[in-house]
Amino acid sequence: MSPVRQAAGALRCRRRFLRFFPEGFRDAEYVELERDYKERAHHAWLEQLGARELKALLRRGAYDEIAARAIRIESRTNLLFSFEKMALRDAVKTGDGARTFATGLDQLIHGRGELGARFSRWIEAVASLPRRQTRVLTWPAVTVFPFLADPETHFFFKPMVTRAAARAYGVELAYASRPSWIVYEDLLRFTARVRRDLRDLAPRDQIDIQSFLWVLGSDEYAD
Repeated sequence: MSPVRQAAGALRCRRRFLRFFPEGFRDAEYVELERDYKERAHHAWLEQLGARELKALLRRGAYDEIAARAIRIESRTNLLFSFEKMALRDAVKTGDGARTFATGLDQLIHGRGELGARFSRWIEAVASLPRRQTRVLTWPAVTVFPFLADPETHFFFKPMVTRAAARAYGVELAYASRPSWIVYEDLLRFTARVRRDLRDLAPRDQIDIQSFLWVLGSDEYAD
């Protein structure tokens, strides 16, 4: 798609968002409906699974406690569908599952090296978790915990809604149903562009960008 058409799409998306929330990311209704609960979950993560606390739990081998805290924090949001929540709870019930989850999450969020390599290892960790009925390796399950832990860097990816929003913006995102760094990297490039386009509205982090795209792509905000 041409840059001109992309710019026109971005302008339409901006206008649509502002029709719902005229004060942008500081709109009181926006904060109440879209931002507050995600920000509360992030603050709960910092309190219960911040870098120092997470390292202390890992040193004690408290993998089940790490997994339980992460699941509990996410459960207070509506980010995942109920079947995704259940699949994750089942996946970390075993000792091996909790250990894989806890160590993989720590390496992704606090590990060294390139983000792409760390994210790819996280995907493989989630892929190896025990599965009962519903598969665990989905984009929402892979991205929700890093998003809650570090919303400055990570983005929560609901494929149908986010891709619909991107198309409205004038962008066709790379996509495959199996999570991969290639797709996620393309997504992060797109969200960085959206953040630049909206810089006069002063988005605080990826929570605001995710919420902006949710408004554009979700049936909850149909015209």
